[in-house]
Amino acid sequence: MSLSLAPESPEVRAFESTVASIDGRSVVLDETYFYPEGGGQPADRGVLGGVEVEHVRSEGETVVHDLAAAPEFAVGDEVTGVVDDDFRTYCMRAHTASHVLYGAGRHIFDDLGYGGFDISAEKVRVDFETTTEVDDDALVELERLVNRAVWDAREVSWDEIPVPEARSRDEIAFNVKTEEGVFADADEVRVVTIEGWDWGACGGTHVSNTIEIGPVEVLGRSNPGEGLTRVEFAVGPSAVDHRAEVQTAAYEAARALGTNLESLGETAVDVVAARDELESELADLKTEVLGARLASFETVERDGVTWKLGSVSGFGANEVGEAAKEARDESE
Repeated sequence: MSLSLAPESPEVRAFESTVASIDGRSVVLDETYFYPEGGGQPADRGVLGGVEVEHVRSEGETVVHDLAAAPEFAVGDEVTGVVDDDFRTYCMRAHTASHVLYGAGRHIFDDLGYGGFDISAEKVRVDFETTTEVDDDALVELERLVNRAVWDAREVSWDEIPVPEARSRDEIAFNVKTEEGVFADADEVRVVTIEGWDWGACGGTHVSNTIEIGPVEVLGRSNPGEGLTRVEFAVGPSAVDHRAEVQTAAYEAARALGTNLESLGETAVDVVAARDELESELADLKTEVLGARLASFETVERDGVTWKLGSVSGFGANEVGEAAKEARDESE
C-alpha cells in the first residue's frame, strides 16, 4: 500500500489493482491512481469496481477510497478503477494555472510569499503574501502575463530533490499550509517546474505543457487576512464564459455612452466628471431657490421673538432645516 501514483502519472485514467482492505464502504488498494484530497486540490471522482467513488483521502501513507455503496468485491480481488477524465483534466489545468499565476506574481510583486491555494468547480484562488498593493492594474498585468506564459507553451516537469537542496534554492516556492508535514520526515521533496517561469514544492497533478491550460480569466481580489491578497481566477470553459459576460457588459456600456470599447474608460471618466459638475451646480441652484423662498416668508413678532412663517415643497426636511439655520445665522 502506498500513496497515490496520480502525481507522477497524471495521464492515467483507468487501471487495475488488488483490493488490500475493506471497511464498510471504505476501500484501500495495493496501488491507486486516484488523487486524494490535499494540498488545495480536491479528490478525484470516478468509479472503482463498478461503484461510484464519493471521496478519496489520505490516512498516513494510505489512500482510502470512500464509495457511494458497499462494494460487492472482496479483499484480494482485482478491480478496475476509472478516474473521471473531465474532472481530473480540469484539476490538472487549474493546478498548473495556479503555479503560472504565482510565476506572474514574481514579475510584479515585492517580498513575495505563497499563502494558500484552492480549486473549486467554478474558480481557483491563490493567496499572495506581498508588500505590493494588488490594485486593478496589477490584476490586469497578472492576467496578461499568465495568458502569455500559456501561449508560450512552457514545459512543465516535476522531480524529487533532496530537502536541503530545495531549501537552498531561493526560487522554489513553499506553501507551509498546503504542504503541511511535507518536510517532517522526508528526505526529498517534489518540485514542479514551469520552464523559466516558476518553481514550487507541490504534490498535485499537472499538465505537461502550459499550452494545455487554455484561457485564464482573473475574476477579482480580496483580503483573507493580514498581509495576504487573494486572487481568484477561472480556467477553461468558465473563463471563456466569464470573458463573454464581461465583453457583453462592456459593449452595452459603450453603446449606452455612445462610444466604442477602446474609448470606454475615457468616456466613462468624462461622464462621471460631468455628472459631478451638474450635481454641484444643481445643489447650488437648490440652495439659492430655497433661500429665496425662505426670505419671502411672512415675518411675525411674538413675545419679543421674530418668527418666519411659511411652507415649502420639493425639498427634504434636512435641507430646509439647514437652510433656515443658515438664514438665521446670517441675520444675527
